[in-house]
Amino acid sequence: MAKGKGRILSIQSHVAYGYVGGKAAVFPLQCLGYDVDVVNTVNFSNHSGYGRFGGSRASAEELGQIFGIMEQNELLRQERLLTGYVPGAEATAAVTALARKLRERNPELIYLLDPVLGDSGRLYVAPEVVPIYRDALPLATIITPNWFEVEVLTDIKITDPASLRQAIRTLHETYRVPHVVISSIPLKPWLTELLPAHLRPPQDSTDTDYLACIASSRTDGTSSVYAKCFPCLPGYFSGVGDLFSALVLAHFDKSRASPLSYAVSQAVSQTHAILSLTHEAALALPEDERQATDEELDAREPMRKIKRMRGRELRLIQGQDIIRGTQPIEYRQLEPWTDFWAGA
Repeated sequence: MAKGKGRILSIQSHVAYGYVGGKAAVFPLQCLGYDVDVVNTVNFSNHSGYGRFGGSRASAEELGQIFGIMEQNELLRQERLLTGYVPGAEATAAVTALARKLRERNPELIYLLDPVLGDSGRLYVAPEVVPIYRDALPLATIITPNWFEVEVLTDIKITDPASLRQAIRTLHETYRVPHVVISSIPLKPWLTELLPAHLRPPQDSTDTDYLACIASSRTDGTSSVYAKCFPCLPGYFSGVGDLFSALVLAHFDKSRASPLSYAVSQAVSQTHAILSLTHEAALALPEDERQATDEELDAREPMRKIKRMRGRELRLIQGQDIIRGTQPIEYRQLEPWTDFWAGA
């Protein structure tokens, strides 16, 4: 009998159809040997990108009741905690209160907080949720915000090397987060110039957009920074951040010399491989299921957009060998960015 790796409590959204939130996180965690206990913060038909969706959102009272009975039954014994999308300030406060209780009970708890606030300059949540997330940051072992979420949490616009350094320093020093992962940041010219030559994309790739993933671990007052660039795949995918965060938590092993860089390297590699598989599958669909985005036509014909979203759901089941590590993939190792703090 295979030995399990322990238990994870996953608190995030749920959809009946497709792979976002917990549906993108739980199966990969189970594939990697974890028992996963699940609390759904929303229960929707499908993700909101379809345009048409429905379902229910868990209230703070409902979440509190679940947490309370789990406590009474001595079921809050997980070694790891994963939190993602939570609807509304009161529900977010309830999840934060549970995280605080688990942290106080077990100082060795490995807590990955994915602060699902928004993307590309747009908030998904009400503004009053932001300060609650800021209060939760010191409880986390690892956080996995995208660049926009870093800006919101730190109140620092990332526009140049100084602001990037200041934002990461703020997360480490002001909010006391030991491990920070900026899951994706557009590779703009100033960032390309800042990167050491060996971390930049190939010079012959000027026609391809790239993203950077930056990971920073702070121990004993010093921060070690690692980075990796990877090409953007065309089109819109949902659940990518949820999958990535789950894989970072799954692969995080404190016994390793550089646990964060190892975990993020594994997560970037496997997530990009799943995305490539999903993209290839979408390209093979009938033409009417992969029509280009056109807001006017999509508004007039809702099924046009729905078919496109349906065809771009993550191929997790088809890619489970990628997650288990039994299928060879391109390994995208994060490398040390030794002079990141130079000139800070």
